[in-house]
Amino acid sequence: MMLKKFLFFMAILGHCITVQAQFQFIQGRSYISQKTTTPLKIDGLEKEAAWQSALWTDTFIDIEGDKKPKPYFDTRMKMLWDDNYFYFYAEMEEPHVWATLTERDAVIFYDNDFEIFIDPDGDTQNYYEFEVNALNTVWDLLLTHPYRNGGHAIDHWDIHGLESAVHVNGTLNDPNDKDKGWSVEVAIPWDALSEATTMKTPPNNGDQWRLNFSRVQWKTEVVDGKYLKQKDPQTDKNLPEHNWVWSPQRAIAMHEPEFWGIVQFSDKNVLDEGVSIVKVNQTDEEIRQVLYYFHRGQIDFKRDQKAFDQSLDNFDLPNKVGRSNTVTYSLNSTEQTYLLKAQTSDTAWFINDTGRIWKEIKP
Repeated sequence: MMLKKFLFFMAILGHCITVQAQFQFIQGRSYISQKTTTPLKIDGLEKEAAWQSALWTDTFIDIEGDKKPKPYFDTRMKMLWDDNYFYFYAEMEEPHVWATLTERDAVIFYDNDFEIFIDPDGDTQNYYEFEVNALNTVWDLLLTHPYRNGGHAIDHWDIHGLESAVHVNGTLNDPNDKDKGWSVEVAIPWDALSEATTMKTPPNNGDQWRLNFSRVQWKTEVVDGKYLKQKDPQTDKNLPEHNWVWSPQRAIAMHEPEFWGIVQFSDKNVLDEGVSIVKVNQTDEEIRQVLYYFHRGQIDFKRDQKAFDQSLDNFDLPNKVGRSNTVTYSLNSTEQTYLLKAQTSDTAWFINDTGRIWKEIKP
């Protein structure tokens, strides 16, 4: 198990260190999570009136966005919250529901799975990951940094008080019939989500967190009455899995939290009030991605040159962001550290060599 996880982490690390020729803004998705005051039974179903009233997210797309075809099975989800939990409900179209892993904290995406990623303060540091398969086997972990920055997955971290359930609309692991799909319902206590963030939990009305969601889908075939992953006939290795996500990630790299979507919390009762509008600051969104474009470039440079680039000359950073807002850049750098500042008329954004990002607003 440990060898498999080591190889998995090394593969992720390789995916995260990529070279970008020039900056290209990736438009993320957003969602309003309304409050519920009625109890939710975590059974993998959306029978409660609160779930019935909650809005669906946009249908999932390929992790690389428009670069790849639309997923051939639909995935969509909903979110709610109350004073104790953050709730998630997802539905996945699937004619052949299967799962094999039964040990908690196994590498769940070796099966088809559903995944939740949460970065409460949006600084890409100290974020949470949750994965579950159709057997309701869970892998929950805390990451100190993205793998590209030498982050470590705290595998033994568990979500205390977690509730999760799976409902299969069909029969599990039976190739003799055709299923409709499977659904997942999850309740994560605010106490668990407060362990590695300064954000208030439960959140305030209007607070925005960074989240994304992924569905891993393998191609299978039936051999001797069992589902097996399809192999490439030339290499005899499993065909690559599909990665379908809520908010596009630019590349096959879930651990680039700068591309995760925005979830805004509303204290309006989902049964009584209409949904609000997510307030997205487009200038901030573009500056964030510009700074991480620079950060990924610096990682690549340091890997090749054993030191950070101490000049901005090799980075084509845009001087206009959002709705024609002018931005200027200043870099303080040594061979082993850097601090980049992006200044607009009223806001200064910063990113450093650890990948941490923050902003300061003029009083």
